[in-house]
Order: sequence, then structure tokens, then C-alpha cells
Amino acid sequence: MEVTLVVAAGVISIVVVAALSDRLGVALPLSLVAVGIGLSFVPGVPHPEVDPEWVLAGVLPVLLYAAAVTMPVQDFRRDVRPITGLAVLLVVLTTLGTGWLFHAAIPGIGWPAAFALGAVISPTDAVAASAVGRRMGLPSRLLTLLEGEGLVNDASALILLRTAVAASAAAVSVWGVLGDFLYAVAASVLIGLAVGVVNVRVRALLNDPVLNTAVSFVVPFVAFVPAEDAGASGVLAAVVAGLVTGHLSPRHLAARDRLSEATNWRTLSFLLENAVFLLMGLSVAPLVARVAERGGDPWSAIVLGLAASAVVTVIRMAFAVPLVAAMRRDVRRARRIRPRLEHLRHRLEDADTPEGREGRGWERLRRRVTRASADAAFRLRKPVGWRGGVVLAWSGMRGAITLAAAQTLPADTPHRPLLVLVAFVVAAATLLVQGFTLPAVIGAVKVPGDDPDRLRDDYAGLLKELSRAGAATLADPDVTAPGGASASPAVLDRVRADSRVRSSDEEDDGLGVGGRDDEEARGEYLRLRRAVLSAQRDALLAARGRGTYDSRALRRAQAALDVEEAQLERFAG
Repeated sequence: MEVTLVVAAGVISIVVVAALSDRLGVALPLSLVAVGIGLSFVPGVPHPEVDPEWVLAGVLPVLLYAAAVTMPVQDFRRDVRPITGLAVLLVVLTTLGTGWLFHAAIPGIGWPAAFALGAVISPTDAVAASAVGRRMGLPSRLLTLLEGEGLVNDASALILLRTAVAASAAAVSVWGVLGDFLYAVAASVLIGLAVGVVNVRVRALLNDPVLNTAVSFVVPFVAFVPAEDAGASGVLAAVVAGLVTGHLSPRHLAARDRLSEATNWRTLSFLLENAVFLLMGLSVAPLVARVAERGGDPWSAIVLGLAASAVVTVIRMAFAVPLVAAMRRDVRRARRIRPRLEHLRHRLEDADTPEGREGRGWERLRRRVTRASADAAFRLRKPVGWRGGVVLAWSGMRGAITLAAAQTLPADTPHRPLLVLVAFVVAAATLLVQGFTLPAVIGAVKVPGDDPDRLRDDYAGLLKELSRAGAATLADPDVTAPGGASASPAVLDRVRADSRVRSSDEEDDGLGVGGRDDEEARGEYLRLRRAVLSAQRDALLAARGRGTYDSRALRRAQAALDVEEAQLERFAG
């Protein structure tokens, strides 16, 4: 009964704080941590003890999978190099730098334990920075960098943590660590790819949104468990499975299944990620008491944690300089090669396509050149300059995963309670200080947001392309007159009127044809509308493959088609 009351009180607290945060204009994770810290010192407030393995193996894969499903693969692919730099190289540098600090500051800690704590505090939170940035209207490319970093760097940090813990029991070599890291990454990616593809294929066979959503809830663990058993990274496998699932779902899963799944996953992610932040705040008083019971000095841990917070921030700021310089070199290269790519693209489009196998190769070449030109245009249109670099440098907020990872340190680790409290101070300090000041930093450097006119033009151009695909379908005699029996003019007119792609929030005036009791006309209408929607979906996927439209325009058009398809299925049902 007590557990039930604690869970119910936690959910109510999250909802209440969320409502107040929205009114105050404060990102919810920051409010929950602050509220949790305050409540942790109130007598009588329970301090739930959650096994850290439940967070790392039960909550983290779910949250990362849910975030990966909504991440456009196109955006992730275009920025895979800076994301890799932030999520791998920066994690390694942070681990080394803070490990040196802890070894120098804590007598008798030993290098393995020092580097283990460095690995614990090296990953940034996948939710906090993007929550603040989205509220402040950061450009979509910066949000992609922050979210992509948060998706991958947990895996890098946990691999380093596992290596450091193993080093405390046996000798390791640099080449051994590098080999283990490369193996973990490769195995995780392969397992994630396989799980993502099989997941979509199997769920495509189900014809029930409830069953489909139920299966989706276990996918993160289906990727996580075999990857961990294989000595790889379960969280990276869950991320890859999410990316693959999000990319393939529009091609294989019905719209009603994806809409139902999205709603349920949003609710689950909201409760889990915010419960983690609330628990993080509630754990501060027990941590301080535990250090004092072991004869340690909580104030020393707080001072060391603040010093480590400053070190991780300085390392991130220093890393942002070459990172932004590399992205600016990419812009200069894009400016140099795009005219040649455009010239080659026009030549390929004007050339006749050979038939057979050579023709398929010719089409692949056209798509590759078109995509390369679109990638170059993307870098020219959305450069990351020094203003974006400042925001990236100040967005290194840690979260509850840091605290959970610290609590997985072996029981015989020297000064373990002190190390756990240091990790909490780093997480809380970066989350609260940088989280509450990030809006002021964004305002001070005046980071330009995305161009709304460009997005509107992109969306309008995409809708025209989808409308042309629908019109071409209705002009095809094989579709409108199968077996020589032409569709009635009234049905065709109604299908043309209903085939306009609407915004996802736009109301329809009712599906059907003039004589709704006419079963023959009704069946004819449904057949033609399905054919048009199928053609428009194929056109949308082809446009996504070319990369010529902004991912937000593609997502908006996808949502509109999903709403149309779901309404049609209800009408048919």
C-alpha cells in the first residue's frame, strides 16, 4: 500500500510541477530537481530507494529508444561527425581530465576508481538541454546536435565505466580498451539494426493498434539484453533500433498504429523521464547522511563536485572551438562543391536513363548526387557559427543517469559514498546552474532561429509534389477504370476534393460521396482514396530519400497523411 501511495503521489507531483513550470516558463526537468532537493530535507517525506540497475537497464533504454524513434535519420546522418565528436571524443577527454582531478584530490583513490568517476560524470543528459533549447526557439540543427549527443554519449560513458571497473581488478592496455570499444560499438549497431528491421516487419503483420503498441514497449529491451550479453552496449543498440524503427515505420506500419503508438509513448516517456529527475532531487538528503555516517565530510564532497563541474564545463568549452571550426570548414567545402554537384545533377536529370540493370544503377547515381547536393545546401542554409558554439558549450547539463551510474560502482570502491555524492553535486550543479542560465546565454548571443518563411516554402513545395502524385494517380486509367469500368464523375470529383493534403490540426468536413448509402459508390470512393494516399505516401518517402526538404516539413506532411489515412480507415470500418 505504501508503494502505491508513493507512486500515486509521485505522478501527481510531476503533473502539478509540469503545470506550474509551463506557467512560469521554466523547463520541467529543472523544476523537478529543485522541488525534489527541497522535499528531500522535509521531515516525513519518503526517499524511495531505487536500484540503479532499474534505471540503467529498465528506464534508460526506454527513454533513449523513445527519443531515437522521433529523431529524423536524415538530420542525424548529416551531423553524424559532430555528434560523434561530442558523444565519443568529448566523453573520453572529460573522463581523462576529471579522472586526473579526482586522483589528485582524493587520497588513495587509485587511477581506475578516479577514471570510473570521470566516466560517470562525462555524459550529458538527453532531455534537459533540448527541453530548454526548444522552449527558447533554438534552431533545429543545434537541437539535433544536442539530442544526438544525448542519445549516444550514455553508451560511450558506460563502456568507459565498465572498462575502468574492470581495470581495478586486472591490468588493461590502451589497445585492449580501444579494441573493446570498437567491438562494443560495432556489435551494438548490428544488433540494433537487426532488431529495428525485424521489429517493423513483425509489427506490420499485426492489425491491431493495441497489440502493436504493446509489442513496441518491449523493443528497447529486445535490443538491450542481447547486446549486453554479447559484451556490447545495450543502450546504443536500443538507440539504433529506435532510429531504424522511426525511419522504416512510415513505409510498413499503418497510420492508426503509429498514431496510437506515438500517443502512448509520449505519455510513458513523460512519466519516466520526469520521475527520474524528481527521484534525483529526493536522493540528496540520504546521500549527505550516508557520507556523514561513513565518517566523510559532505562539504568536501560538495566543494570537489563544484570543482569537477567547473572542469567539465571548461573542457566542453575548449572542445567547442575545434568542433565549430570543423563545421565551418564543412560550410566552405559545401560552398565550393555545390555548384559542381548541381551541374552534375542537371546533366543526369536531362540524360536518358538506360534500361535494365544499368538503368537502376543510373537512378541510384541520380539519387546520390541529388542527396549530396541537398546535404551541401543544408550546411549552407544552417551553419553553426560562434553563437551556436557558445550555446553548445554551455549546454553540458548532466542528469539522473550520472547519479544512477555512480551507484553502480562496486561496493569495495575506495570512498564510494563520497564518490556518489560528488557525482550528484556535478549533476545537480550543471543541471541547475547551466539550465537556469542557458536562456540568458541564448538571448545574449542572439542565436538566430530557423527561417519560418523557408520552412513555409518547403512545406508548400512538398504539398505541391504530393498533390501532383495524387493527380497522376487519378489520371491513370488502370486505377480509375480497372477492367474497363470507369469511376463515376461524382466519386472522382469527391476524391479530388478530399485528396488535398491538410495540416494535421485541420478539420475535415466529412468523408464520403454524395450518396453515402450507395455501397457501390462508397467502395469505389474508398478504393480510389487509398490509391491516392498510397501514391502520396510513396512520393513523400521518395522526397525524404532525396533530402531536398527540411525534416520538419516532411514530418508535418507525414502527420497530415497519417490523419487522412486514419480517418479513411474509420470511415471504412
